Amino acid sequence: MTLVTPRMLLAAYASGLFPMAESRWDRHFRWVDPARRGILPLESFHAPRRLQKTLRQGVFEFRRDAAFELVIAACAEPTPERPDTWINESIRDLFIALHHLGHAHSVESWQDGQLVGGLYGLALGGAFFGESMFSRQTDASKAALVHLVGHLRERGFVLLDTQFLTAHLARFGAVEIEREEYRQRLAAALAVKASFA
Repeated sequence: MTLVTPRMLLAAYASGLFPMAESRWDRHFRWVDPARRGILPLESFHAPRRLQKTLRQGVFEFRRDAAFELVIAACAEPTPERPDTWINESIRDLFIALHHLGHAHSVESWQDGQLVGGLYGLALGGAFFGESMFSRQTDASKAALVHLVGHLRERGFVLLDTQFLTAHLARFGAVEIEREEYRQRLAAALAVKASFA
């Protein structure tokens, strides 16, 4: 397998591809280009009522890029519900490199000084590619997603790519679109000047 560099990974995302490994122990990964792509429209995003109540209570403190490597490590950890993940060592190392280059970012939920949930992804132009999330406390990752969406809107992003549509994401307004429509939206988003930082 050709050694993939951070710049090659950015080019892959810009063309609509993303990497996934068969297992966290797999030495290689494959490029994925699904026929139907999950996106979370920023203009129609909505948080479930119970989560809105949690957010109003100020249960979590939100930070961005304060603990990127801890977030990606937590996303790759096995859990009883998910004994294996698609984030292998190669993907982890590439994203850490992209974080140092200013392209990969984390949104974190903290409670009493402890990291209890969060997510990470990749920013290119006006597109944010959500990669994975984790939660060690009820609603911690969902709350981080709400914070992410608010931040993306504020910073001028126009596309939030979720890769696949899940029942969990559908509760927030995520939808599936055909590959061709996704590529059109991606091209338009890449032409937008937005900054995550």
